[in-house]
Amino acid sequence: MKLLFTDLDGTLLNHDSEVSAGTKDFLERFLAAGNRLILSSGRPRDSILEVKEKAGLTQSGILLICDNGTQVYDCDSGRTILEKRLPLSYVSYLQEQAQNYGLHIHTYREDAVVSPADDEEIRFYRRRIHLPLVVSPDLSAALTESPYKMLAISLDKPDKLEAFRLGIADWAEGRIQTIYSNSMYLELFDRDGGKGNALRFVCDYFGVPLSDAYAAGDAENDISMIEAAGCGIAMQNAPDKVKKAAPVITRLDNDQDGLAICMRELLGDL
Repeated sequence: MKLLFTDLDGTLLNHDSEVSAGTKDFLERFLAAGNRLILSSGRPRDSILEVKEKAGLTQSGILLICDNGTQVYDCDSGRTILEKRLPLSYVSYLQEQAQNYGLHIHTYREDAVVSPADDEEIRFYRRRIHLPLVVSPDLSAALTESPYKMLAISLDKPDKLEAFRLGIADWAEGRIQTIYSNSMYLELFDRDGGKGNALRFVCDYFGVPLSDAYAAGDAENDISMIEAAGCGIAMQNAPDKVKKAAPVITRLDNDQDGLAICMRELLGDL
């Protein structure tokens, strides 16, 4: 049995946020051969499920790595099999620090995204992530349990995000990871989260050696997963930092079925 761990945006999905017909055909053949597909994203669970349903991926053998590896969800059983959450005290601290840098920051409930305001950043974010919005100036006050992650956003000043990341670096050490999923989004989540650790967990859960794990991505938050897999794959459209971490680079990008074509070449029988 082979395991394919794939990022969504910029990897499995094209620029219209869709799974193309050619990529879907490969995935159907891959699953029918008894393999497993693990959709691995910084997105929350319900957003990944929306992508899965829209693509018509209703077969058994699909799992989700959500919120940058802080939740692993088994679609067949409908249950979470791994979770790593942020303490509510971290939420309050990080919101205060982000506000000091003039940055938008939000977090999540199981059923919604929680933002301090209905601002430009959250409206931009929800163009692709179609979760209900809860507005609460005090983020932790709107939460009934600890969240999986937080997300700081700057639409046009990435230097502000980097200043924030560096400013909290001493506090973050041993507590959280701070990783970019793109130039506008800084992900903040538990120190033991991350797609790479989630990949190792899933392999161990199914008793599959890392040598039979394939992992593909296009952004910094995919690097740990690419490095953990027996075969790490960077998309042609990925930045150089990601490509340097991967032994395999797709010949084509995410708008040209790059991952599906690469996997067919690697496996030889699909």
